Amino acid sequence: MKEVYAPFIPGTYNENNLDELSVLLEKGKKYAIDNLLWSDTGYFPSVSFSIAHTGDGIALKYFVKEQHTSATYKTVNDPVYKDSCVEFFISFGDGQYYNLEFNALGTALVGFGEDRHGRTPVPDDRVSSIKALSNINWAENTDGFNTWDLTLLVPFDVFIYHDIKTLNGTTSQANFFKCGDDLPQPHFISWSNIDSPVPDFHLSQFFGTIKFI
Repeated sequence: MKEVYAPFIPGTYNENNLDELSVLLEKGKKYAIDNLLWSDTGYFPSVSFSIAHTGDGIALKYFVKEQHTSATYKTVNDPVYKDSCVEFFISFGDGQYYNLEFNALGTALVGFGEDRHGRTPVPDDRVSSIKALSNINWAENTDGFNTWDLTLLVPFDVFIYHDIKTLNGTTSQANFFKCGDDLPQPHFISWSNIDSPVPDFHLSQFFGTIKFI
């Protein structure tokens, strides 16, 4: 089973100093999202992430290089998976998990449940508390590659079905993804490989492990 290690970053972060957190994540260990699934086109965006935790949330930074980038959805819990989208699914050990999905602008969609069917949306006000810092560099022509990064701070309050005060010293199950359902070249890429004949990120038996240290 794949593992990532999420170190503790001291300090308090919000929209006013998220750039400082972004720099710290930039310096951290990067993990590749490099399992190209359910595709034979050869199109393979380059994606990696770094992860940490703070006193009140999970910090993530995604790094993406791709030819086609779309960022149209701007309202909380919109279908951002149709845009250029990075995703983070996490379970705290009870067989259910949260799906957190973000387009290149940082617009977020969050749900909760035990599989892909009948997921319960996390209320908009909780999802709106996620802090995001987006940086998109557009290619000079359509044949070039866009690069973008996205820094995220997910407060523990977003995980409304769990009373999380700290993650220090704990272990969770998770997977990380890149997709874009409505892009000119749709794709599905995962960190921990998924053995399924049909596209489905919602298979928690293939989650890897996060150790919060």
